[in-house]
Amino acid sequence: MSYDEPKIKVPRFNEASGFYTTRKRSKIMSKIRGKNTKPELRFRKALWKAGVRYRVNNKSIPGTPDVSIKKYRLAVFIDGEFWHGYNWDERKHKLKCNREFWIPKIERNMQRDREVNQQLSDMGFTVFRFWANEIKNDLKTCLNDVLVYLDIGDVNIQ
Repeated sequence: MSYDEPKIKVPRFNEASGFYTTRKRSKIMSKIRGKNTKPELRFRKALWKAGVRYRVNNKSIPGTPDVSIKKYRLAVFIDGEFWHGYNWDERKHKLKCNREFWIPKIERNMQRDREVNQQLSDMGFTVFRFWANEIKNDLKTCLNDVLVYLDIGDVNIQ
């Protein structure tokens, strides 16, 4: 992945661009969080319980990782399946509404994730990206991946 890959252009989501929204849809979308989601909180709580201290949403690190530890050059992102394109080749065909907005939007998010991974890698950081469902269904494995990297070892989680 190179930085000179052309950026995917995402159309503006407004009525002038032909996208119509309802008050109900607008209210639903306003409830979606970018920070402190349930999977993030669950992961951070388990990490803290394991004795690991970290920073949350550190803006001085590219991509503003959900969890970061500068001392170990570690960045952890917990990505939502819809927003970051989980199983994208299969799922993008199932989008029904506002496809001309959502497909470029999600593909740009995926492109930005690759760019951030490259930037962090160039800075000597190790990047962990977990899907929200991985945290929900297999927190122990996700946490152990990070703990093994930190050389802390296996830990018991309820």
